Amino acid sequence: MSTSASAVPAPAAGVARWGQLGLGLLCMIAISSPQYVWTLFPKPFGTQLAAPAAAIQVTFSILIVLQTFFSPIQGELVQRFGPRRLIAVGGLLSGLSWVLASQVDSLWGLYLTYGLIGGLGTGIVYVGVVGQMVGWFPDRRGFAAGVVAVGYGMGAIATTFPIADSLAANGHQSTLLRFGVVFAAIGVLAALGLKAPPATGASAAPASGSSTREMLRSPIFWLMFVMMSLMSTSGLMATSQIGAIAADAGVAKAMVWGFTALPLALTIDRFCNGLTRPFFGWLSDRLGRERTMCLAFALEGAAMTLWLLTRTDPLLFVLLSGVVFFGWDEIFSLFPSTLTDTFGARNATRNYGCLYIAQGIGAIFGGPLATLLHEAAGSWTPVFACAITADLLTAVLAIAVLRPMRARHLAAR
Repeated sequence: MSTSASAVPAPAAGVARWGQLGLGLLCMIAISSPQYVWTLFPKPFGTQLAAPAAAIQVTFSILIVLQTFFSPIQGELVQRFGPRRLIAVGGLLSGLSWVLASQVDSLWGLYLTYGLIGGLGTGIVYVGVVGQMVGWFPDRRGFAAGVVAVGYGMGAIATTFPIADSLAANGHQSTLLRFGVVFAAIGVLAALGLKAPPATGASAAPASGSSTREMLRSPIFWLMFVMMSLMSTSGLMATSQIGAIAADAGVAKAMVWGFTALPLALTIDRFCNGLTRPFFGWLSDRLGRERTMCLAFALEGAAMTLWLLTRTDPLLFVLLSGVVFFGWDEIFSLFPSTLTDTFGARNATRNYGCLYIAQGIGAIFGGPLATLLHEAAGSWTPVFACAITADLLTAVLAIAVLRPMRARHLAAR
């Protein structure tokens, strides 16, 4: 029997679930920019607040930590009170964080608004939407989780250049205010159309599965937690530092195909970031979760190595940054689908909330500690070496350890 899934339950009602998938996608799009366009804000905030780079980067870590470390509670609230109200609140908080950040005049104000409020809001939306989709699509969990994750990964494609242009023309405060209002409106309106997956009839199977307590007692969960932490650390080293890496390599303002290299790289990264999630989710539905993990994680390790060696070439910097993102962000489709395959969909939102804490672990090491390591060494080589090692180690764990453990678990179940 394949270890990619156990016996798959029948899908929920066809038309309804595709509409829910579309609304979930819009919710994710509305919360994508706080993380993926962050790299454009440290310099203007540093100038305004007269703060060092490492202190400004703490904001990014707070955003990710609050988004992830509170995700079990957020998942519990979504399951208890329903997706519509809670995810609408999350979308409102996410947009409001930008509106409030536009008015700050201190580091603590930035931490509280962009970091804390933004992290809580995006966490509610992210965990809630993913948990809903693996319930609506029990027959295509990898694909469905990947599709809504596209909104989070690619949503910033539409905003990267407008935000960069607005920063240059109007400054960061006006930019945050205007875009924050738009993001809040989109997130709330889309969330109001969400419904919980049906628990009877053709989709009754999602009501089965392990409790969260049972899952937390399983070595499989903790292996997956370690693996996701390693991959999150590796990826966030690139997503949070790409602006600084480009500047140090002397390619940030170089022209590639008529575009400035850094915004072009960010746009391509967003595209690859989104494409990888449904692609590898779809591939894992067919090839198996662990085989797909091994392939994707090894790809990122190879891409990171080439990126380090050729980072002073503007064209290769842009292209290889895209390959790096393509080899990393599939963790947001592979891990939730693998977790739900293993422990069932009854508590999918709450269970994934526990695993999603691994993203917060990655933020601690991928953000300010990566900056401090670079400052201590005077080079990005040690940072890249840590990321590459994490990629290759996780690829080996997926195929050599996780696969046989899950095979035994599913056979016993």
